Amino acid sequence: MARYFIELAYNGTHYVGWQIQPNGISVQEKLNQAFSILLKTHIEVTGAGRTDTGVHASQQFAHFDFEHELPFSLEVLTYKCNALLPKDIVIKQVLPVKADAHTRFDAITRTYHYFIAFEKQVFHQDTVVHVKFDLDFKKMNEACALLLQYEDFASFCKTHGNNKTTLCKIHHAEWVKTENGGYFTITANRFLRNMVRSIVGTMLDVGRQKISMDDFQKIIEKKDRKSAGASAPAHGLYLSGIRYPDTVFKK
Repeated sequence: MARYFIELAYNGTHYVGWQIQPNGISVQEKLNQAFSILLKTHIEVTGAGRTDTGVHASQQFAHFDFEHELPFSLEVLTYKCNALLPKDIVIKQVLPVKADAHTRFDAITRTYHYFIAFEKQVFHQDTVVHVKFDLDFKKMNEACALLLQYEDFASFCKTHGNNKTTLCKIHHAEWVKTENGGYFTITANRFLRNMVRSIVGTMLDVGRQKISMDDFQKIIEKKDRKSAGASAPAHGLYLSGIRYPDTVFKK
């Protein structure tokens, strides 16, 4: 039995998220179908993490097992899968890994980006969020620095999210202002369900001076989702990077 990692990207606009759901089409379902057709057996891929409805990924990983020798080279398998997949999902590469490697449990860090624009978006309305108010990026970056001082993010966790723990180690958080908008970057060892969108929504309240820095700190310390701001819209969020130890890959 051999195991392979799949590196892929997708536009999540038309999917109910990564994971297979009874109420719509998921990215996982499309990958299962493509690999099952090409390898002529039922293939079920396991993702590094779930993305919600409308959330995108510029880098996602999944893995699958195959008990026989592959009928194609990894490059040809990648090419053939991309030919079968819809235009909003692309496989970047397929990599051989050790038999016990796991895309979810072996990930060292995950990075998300959130994109906003100050002007109405005609061509990118499903991938960037239009913000209609001025923002103080200096204040939002002060809030980022405050985040790094804490490890319990229950205030930014979806209620009844089935998390065994609400502890996370955030390594980096930063807002960058661009000519027509801005973007947020956050890297951590793990994320709670809805955590990034909750943080972004609350930080936007800081940036528009709806809440103070003291308010933001109290929100973190309350460990109560009701105290935080509304979740930012899903379509501005991207899973943009997952890092693994070199030891999981076959050389």
